[in-house]
Amino acid sequence: MAAASATAVAKGNGAGSGRAGAGDASGTQKKKGLGPLVTAYLVIYNEVMTAGWLVIAVGQVRAYLAKGSYHSLYYSIEKPLKFFQTGALLEVLHCAIGIVPSSVVLTSFQVMSRVFLIWAVTHSVKEVQTEDSVLLFVIAWTITEIIRYSFYTFSLLNHLPYLIKWARYTLLIVLYPMGVSGELLTIYAALPFVRQAGLYSISLPNKYNFSFDYYAFLILIMISYIPVFPQLYFHMIHQRRKVLSHTEEHKRFE
Repeated sequence: MAAASATAVAKGNGAGSGRAGAGDASGTQKKKGLGPLVTAYLVIYNEVMTAGWLVIAVGQVRAYLAKGSYHSLYYSIEKPLKFFQTGALLEVLHCAIGIVPSSVVLTSFQVMSRVFLIWAVTHSVKEVQTEDSVLLFVIAWTITEIIRYSFYTFSLLNHLPYLIKWARYTLLIVLYPMGVSGELLTIYAALPFVRQAGLYSISLPNKYNFSFDYYAFLILIMISYIPVFPQLYFHMIHQRRKVLSHTEEHKRFE
């Protein structure tokens, strides 16, 4: 999930708690030879996803204004969050059928890691839904995805405002650590409930002679953040310098 939080920049697409890709899973870079129908579909897809994450953002603001507190805001955006984050699975299909030049394996990992956190942790362990850490990663994801899908949309239309490009490669400096912190704290908060209930665990003996400890599995996921986070974070900073400095040089020549 740490990788998923930095996906956009990690492969040169730039939007932190989201997908990364030298070929963008949402279709920023059009594969050579794609027709206008495919381009139109990708534009519509990214517009819908931008609108979806805007709905999530507005839902959070409205709930905060109504309650006067940021606690338990998750319930106000739970359904659209699940719908649009799960909808990102289409990006795996985009790669698989070749309409965007991204790795199917990498995109699958990046998308599924977020879907896993939404369904296998936050949805499955009801007790963590009131944790502030959930709001932490949701806010980070929301800002990231609004910028990311806007970036893809304008890029496909060959009219990318510099502000969106700057935001995509700059805000991740804050949003990525924020999202990762929220993800880790949420998994950590779920651990005692997972252990107590034996959630998704399989114990011996059974007819398949197979055991699985979901509690230990979540701990391994948390440990995996340690080597991944620093590499992706510093790669994003390097990518930002490269992309924005190139843009500044281009402006000077114009």
